[in-house]
This record gives sequence, structure tokens and C-alpha cells, in this order.
Amino acid sequence: MARKVIVFGATGGVGSATALTARQLGAEVSLAMRDISKTIPSLESSTEKESGFPRIQADLAQPDSVRSAVTQTGAQYAFVYTLWGTSDHMRPSFEALKAAGIKSIVLLSSFSVHGDPRSCPTTHLIAWTHAQVEIALQDVFGPDGYVIVRLAFFATNARWWARDIAGGEVRISYPRVRWDFISPDDIGAICGRILVQVSQSEERIVGLVGREYMSMREAIGVIARVLGKEVRVTTISQDECVQRFIAEDGLPEVLARDVLREYDEAGDGEFYPNVPEARGNVERYLQRPPTGFEEWVQQHKDVFVV
Repeated sequence: MARKVIVFGATGGVGSATALTARQLGAEVSLAMRDISKTIPSLESSTEKESGFPRIQADLAQPDSVRSAVTQTGAQYAFVYTLWGTSDHMRPSFEALKAAGIKSIVLLSSFSVHGDPRSCPTTHLIAWTHAQVEIALQDVFGPDGYVIVRLAFFATNARWWARDIAGGEVRISYPRVRWDFISPDDIGAICGRILVQVSQSEERIVGLVGREYMSMREAIGVIARVLGKEVRVTTISQDECVQRFIAEDGLPEVLARDVLREYDEAGDGEFYPNVPEARGNVERYLQRPPTGFEEWVQQHKDVFVV
């Protein structure tokens, strides 16, 4: 019998790749969406349109809708992402998922959580927020009812610079900070495999990183080369960068400053723990190396069209 799974957040790059991979591996996949009419281009190719993915209205911030979605689909396994701005850290939603029959959760979390989430300092907002959600998941589903996938710097974060790249100048703080620029397609392909194949013997926390580390300046250079543009990089102050995060990306000031704190702590080197293991996880699940950043940019040039 095919495993029945439900994917929350399928309109995003990771969620859509998770759904597609799970179905390719034989699962019955339902999409839980706030707006079931929303277009998902990556799931609407000519081959996928023939059978489509069942959609059902649900919002992770509304436990009743979550419970209803799981009950209607009969799903026993779920992919979810971390919600921001919730005072309950998703605990009621996890309780609703379990009450409705979900046996195991795959949670998209953050590499900023190092080791035991209960030891995460409150001074690190991004890490602490993800840690509280991880703790709630562990409390509700027990030691064998989840897999937490921790990521660091998504390749899609480069979209922050799309408007500046179009104008020929990118203004950022910390242009020398190095990140891994992991492909959301790779993440989703791994989450889909875990979702379909998870068992009690599975490791509970899986770290993933991209193929190579490069500085923000180097990454911008890659994008410029692929697009055939001349782009210069200008270093700006932290305060100016914070104001840009607020005005252009809609981040609250406290979150914008925490992003810059992470940049500051990352410095010029690799700040992730257990990098060889995390990169090895990608190769182990996908049976190939992680997608390189330039390859990802070649595949997704459209995201830099503004």
C-alpha cells in the first residue's frame, strides 16, 4: 500500500520538490495550502498536469484546519516548515497533526541550531526560534516520531540582490562572509525521500550543506557572469543594511539585526559544525554531489528578472 503523505508549504521551492520526489517514489501526496488556487509552476509540467496533486485548504497557524486536512486525506506522514511569529512555537499544530493520525513529521529547520535545541541561547533569535519549534515537535511526537532537517544558506537567498544586480551595483554588508548556497531542489529531494522512507531506525537530525562555500561577493560575481552583466559590489554599514532589510524585505528590525549578527559571527570561514558529515548526507541521500551554485543560477535565471 502506498504511503500517504501531506506536504505543507508546497508553493515554495523546498516544499514543491518534496512533494514531487515523494510521489515519484510511490507515495500518495496531498498538498496542504492556505490558498488552493495558487499556481505552483514546478508541479505543473505537462506530465504532472495529467494526474495533478490533490489540494486541501489548511494553514499551519490554524490547528483546526490542520486536523481537518489530515483527517480528510488520511495522511500518516507530513512535511512542515518552521512558522515565525507564533507565541506557541507550533505546539498546537503539532498536537493537531498527531491527533489526526500523523505518525511522523519531517521538519525544515535551521543549521543555526547546534546540537541540543534546549541549549540554544535566547540572544540568538533565529536559532532560538527554530530551537523552540524543534523542542515542541520532540515533546509532542516523542523520540521516534520526527526527522529534523537543518539547513543554512539557501541559494534562493540570492534573490535579495536581484534588483541591485539589474541596476549594476549590489550594496551589502559583509561581502566577504562565506555561505554554502544550498539548492532548494536538493533539499526537497532529500526531504521527499525521508518522508517516504522514514523508519524508527532513521537518524533524527539531518544536517545538509551545499557543494562549495563562497563569499557573497563571489556569489554575486557568479550571477553576473551567468546573466552576462557587469555588477560591482559596494560595502555599506550595518545600519544601512538593516534599513534595507526592513524597507525592501519587510523584516522586523530585531530580525534584521540578528541576520547581521550571524554574518558577523560567520566571518570569512566555515561556521557550520560537522560540515563533512552534512555534505556527505546530501550525497548519501541523492547518490550524487550537491548542486553547485553556478549550476543552480543557470537553471533559475528567471528569479533574477525584475
